[in-house]
Amino acid sequence: MDIKEIQSLIKFVAKSGASEVKLEMEDVKITIRTGSGPTAPETTIVQQIPMAQPPVVPAAAPIVPQETAVPQTPVTEPVTESDDSKYITIKSPIIGTFYRKPSPDKPPFVEVGSTISQGDVLCVIEAMKLFNDIESEVSGKIVKVLVDDSSPVEFDQPLFLVDPS
Repeated sequence: MDIKEIQSLIKFVAKSGASEVKLEMEDVKITIRTGSGPTAPETTIVQQIPMAQPPVVPAAAPIVPQETAVPQTPVTEPVTESDDSKYITIKSPIIGTFYRKPSPDKPPFVEVGSTISQGDVLCVIEAMKLFNDIESEVSGKIVKVLVDDSSPVEFDQPLFLVDPS
């Protein structure tokens, strides 16, 4: 069977109104389906993927029309970014749950003001039921703890600020 015969067979099946024709010969098997026959209803399933909730942003102050606006002096907050630039940030190496204590009845590994050395355990991060000690890679003094105890942390999330001097 050559291409011309197959093409004429397709045209014949399309004109005949048949929805499906199967032809089997010694060396060739052909199945021709047309779109005119009854078909099973198509079902589409849409699955929603849960997304992380965006952080809650406090509502902005109401807009006051220009005629009634009272000039206010802007409130300036102390700039901490320039102060933080001299500190080293210790970040989470894994995703998990951050714990400051080795167990609920023990004191925290470090507090603000604690002096640490390279290799000291700073906290524990639980990932898949395994508790991983997070050790310091620098020596210095803990300036700030950036994560609350028993809260989830992401990879590369800042955990501590350390003053290396």
